[in-house]
Amino acid sequence: MQKPSCTDADQRLLAALRDCGTDPRVAAAARALSWAGEHGALWLAAGFAAAAADRDRRGAWLRGTALVAAAHLASMGVKRVVRRPRPRLPAAEPLVRTAGRHSFPSSHASSAAAAAVAYGALRPAGAQLVPPLAAAMCVSRMVAGVHYPSDIAAGALLGGVTARAGAAWMRKPLERGRR
Repeated sequence: MQKPSCTDADQRLLAALRDCGTDPRVAAAARALSWAGEHGALWLAAGFAAAAADRDRRGAWLRGTALVAAAHLASMGVKRVVRRPRPRLPAAEPLVRTAGRHSFPSSHASSAAAAAVAYGALRPAGAQLVPPLAAAMCVSRMVAGVHYPSDIAAGALLGGVTARAGAAWMRKPLERGRR
């Protein structure tokens, strides 16, 4: 498969966002969000915590968490096929180390978008709180200098589509007829 090429706009937007990371507060936030989103950890923990706290919707939360995990795994599979290298900016080193060498699509964006769609469908608070945090996590990966904007867009699309495709399954009532 041919690697997606980086456009000039992709490169310019990445450089501009990475420049925001010269502010120590912005850099610290980008590092924290990148760390929290590694392997979908924040979103998986949130789903399990919500399942423990919301007994009436426990099954839906667990299935939503499974959709987040599925989106993350799907993005990792696409990365292995596409094998697009991480960005290299001549003027700035990345703010974080990465678990892998490949950038397309962003797994952080995949799990974040899946969480925004899945968890947002389960509670009004989820619809208000998760999308802005998910967007911040996506932007943090560009501020950290480890993803092109097209990596983020593709990851968010993959995550959103994955969660949306499983929405009916996620909200399916638990079967209570155990014997």
